[in-house]
Amino acid sequence: MREKRRFDTEVQYVKYKVLKEVARRKWDNTLLETIFDIPKIIVSGNTPSARCCVYKERAIVEERIRMAMGGDKSNPNVIEVIGIACDECPAGGYEVGSACRGCLAHNCEYVCKFGALTFDENHVAHIDKSKCVECGQCSRVCPYGAITHRTRPCEKACKIKAIYAGGETKEAKIDNTTCIACGNCVYHCPWGAISDKSYICDVIDMLKSAKREGYNVYAVVAPSILTQFAYAKPGQVIAGIKALGFTDVIEAALGADMVADEESRELVEKGSLISSCCPAFVSHVEKQFPELLPLVSSTLSPMASICRFFKLREPSAKFVFIGPCTAKKLEFQKEGVREFVDSVITFEELQALFGSRDIDITVFNEEQTIGASHFGRNFARCGGLADAVREGICEHGENEFFELKSVSCNGIEQCVSALIKMKYGKLDVNFIEGMACVGGCVGGAGCPVHTTDKPQSASGNDDEITSILESIKRF
Repeated sequence: MREKRRFDTEVQYVKYKVLKEVARRKWDNTLLETIFDIPKIIVSGNTPSARCCVYKERAIVEERIRMAMGGDKSNPNVIEVIGIACDECPAGGYEVGSACRGCLAHNCEYVCKFGALTFDENHVAHIDKSKCVECGQCSRVCPYGAITHRTRPCEKACKIKAIYAGGETKEAKIDNTTCIACGNCVYHCPWGAISDKSYICDVIDMLKSAKREGYNVYAVVAPSILTQFAYAKPGQVIAGIKALGFTDVIEAALGADMVADEESRELVEKGSLISSCCPAFVSHVEKQFPELLPLVSSTLSPMASICRFFKLREPSAKFVFIGPCTAKKLEFQKEGVREFVDSVITFEELQALFGSRDIDITVFNEEQTIGASHFGRNFARCGGLADAVREGICEHGENEFFELKSVSCNGIEQCVSALIKMKYGKLDVNFIEGMACVGGCVGGAGCPVHTTDKPQSASGNDDEITSILESIKRF
């Protein structure tokens, strides 16, 4: 029960249990031999079933195991639909409710240009889904408000319309040409029918091989990590990560300091800039606003920047990013990033790694990391990047002749609005900070809990460094 309370939803807890069991067997080299035991452990005969029977629940767990082991290798996206689990949502679209009075006017029938509205012998309206184009005209003219639009949770969560109901079964489909892998649909699907691929097995192989082959494996943790492990002290989380076999823990916020320094210089030089820190946001620019790509900062993300810094100094080392973001799982595979970042796991998966080794982080003595500036750590919340760029301009002494006019976009909807305005010259700013997740990284889909708490320092000291340049100069 204590483990369960560390997650927002039952769906996340089930996902955690599957990841934990897969990881436990991967550590022990028994995964392939015992893989078929996992569904029976997760769903026992006494487990209450939300579906038709315990056997279907176990079949769905088998699909979750597949996702825990990397998912469909032929699918380039890291977000996938578990088809067998996607069968409980209504088809969606416009529907006639009980408020329909079968009135004489028949406004809905007359306004429909596609013949989708008909009336039965009781004068009640019906919509032919095969003819309906979901224009919404019937809903707007109904005097009783009897025609409503039903949207599936995943479609409602996806603000860029990358998810749709397809095929005869009307299960969710993902358009990879539009999807930005933000994972919003993953978190909001009440049936757990959409999931992100896990590379947890690859990370375990990396840690096990390190002992045999003599290389170091470093964990690079996102600034928002302390909003996720509030039940322990900051240094205990660091000690727990090291107990898994990581050589050391590095704050990604150090990379954020580097990014703030570089982006502030690039902004002054170019005069106008779009941030490059959020991979989901950058992906949306690439797919939907290619004409704005020249304005996207050439600076790598904080994750890639700090990994590159240390990789160039220790080429044999491996670097694993641990954070709240599912889109990072796509970013680390891109050219220019995969040379420095070896894998990515989420905070959900880190929690599962602790569970797989029966690690209780609350019993450890606190350990420290090299702390970043508070500007770097605040990258995790919306507005933190713009604040850091402003600070960078000031520290470079360029604020006397360059005025920062920024907009911080809180969620992909605000990002889209700002990009459209910039495209047509209607946005009076010179810097766009794009955060695809509402709240910033603290609202990422890979978080066990979603909070707006201010990120702390992974070192446990929140105010030891106040200057970006002071942080960078230590290296």
